[in-house]
Amino acid sequence: MQDSDLVSIITPAYNGARFIRETIESVVAQTHGNWEMLVADDCSSDDTVALVEEIARTEPRVRLLRQKQNAGPACARNAALAAARGARVAFLDSDDIWLPRKLEVQLGFMQRTGAVFTYTGFRRMDEHGQQLGLMRALPDSLTYHQYLKNTAIVTSTVLIDRSKTGDFRMPNKTKCDDFAAWLEILRRGHVAHAVHDDLLRYRVVSGSISRNKMRWAMGIWRTYREVERLSLPYAAWCFSHYAWRGYQKYRSL
Repeated sequence: MQDSDLVSIITPAYNGARFIRETIESVVAQTHGNWEMLVADDCSSDDTVALVEEIARTEPRVRLLRQKQNAGPACARNAALAAARGARVAFLDSDDIWLPRKLEVQLGFMQRTGAVFTYTGFRRMDEHGQQLGLMRALPDSLTYHQYLKNTAIVTSTVLIDRSKTGDFRMPNKTKCDDFAAWLEILRRGHVAHAVHDDLLRYRVVSGSISRNKMRWAMGIWRTYREVERLSLPYAAWCFSHYAWRGYQKYRSL
């Protein structure tokens, strides 16, 4: 049975030793303290497991899950989702950082408005923690058809009440498992609502999947055609909007 007051934080990790301590510390520093953090290690070859185990010895809210084989972030996230005890689930990648009031502000917004799917503002930072650019404006809300053409939702800002949305998993057919998962939830008739506060530092790391624009674009296209099964004309229409918004989003980098 899911705990209605607990927030389960889903963190996939693969060779994340360089940043993961700082990521976990940003969770420990949250002003809202009723959480569990599930770090699903995807067969790292560096010190990721040792670092998480070290932290977990003194911080029992941090839980390490070890994948039996390297299968990518979708499978790691799904393992953590299956083990999560909270009704509310948040997502935090292993190189990003939450600001201290992230959960408090987002949960308060959801309580006041009844929103079941929320995302927040963020700023980018480089590999050394230096801020890049300004916080971009977010649409107040996104429906299924609006999100097909948008890039506004950053995974590490997402908080979902799955007692209201129903359980979900990350599709593993494309490299854009998070994009596909949010579409699945929105397709059920739910709406994603923005919290217009700067609550995340999104780390721009050279060589990461999300920084490989061609690979990411192909993943989006495959999500349209193979997961959402959009017609070719509608998929092309959505992709043109997605690409333009993506260009605007990253042109300052």
